[in-house]
Amino acid sequence: MDTKTVLAALAALAQESRLAVFRLLIQAGPSGLAASKIAEHLDIAPSSLSFHLKELTHAGLLVPKQDGRFVIYSANVEVMNGLIGFLTENCCGGVPCDSASAVACSPA
Repeated sequence: MDTKTVLAALAALAQESRLAVFRLLIQAGPSGLAASKIAEHLDIAPSSLSFHLKELTHAGLLVPKQDGRFVIYSANVEVMNGLIGFLTENCCGGVPCDSASAVACSPA
């Protein structure tokens, strides 16, 4: 994952409503949710939600799919895993981390 993509994803997630949307869609799994269901779950006004969904989609974190009159949004797990991989690729000097080694690697 390149730095520009990482920055776009982090910027999109650095807002309370967008982070909540992404976390909800991670919980929903691959089947995703319609925008109306996302709005209901998170109590976000449709006009605001539309803006947040656009930002997350533009950053590659969501995948919209037309289903009749509805757009179903799902989290792009591949991009999420790429982001996590980018952030942790040099963790513990390149040695795979587990909880014990992560504690040992963290500054005192």
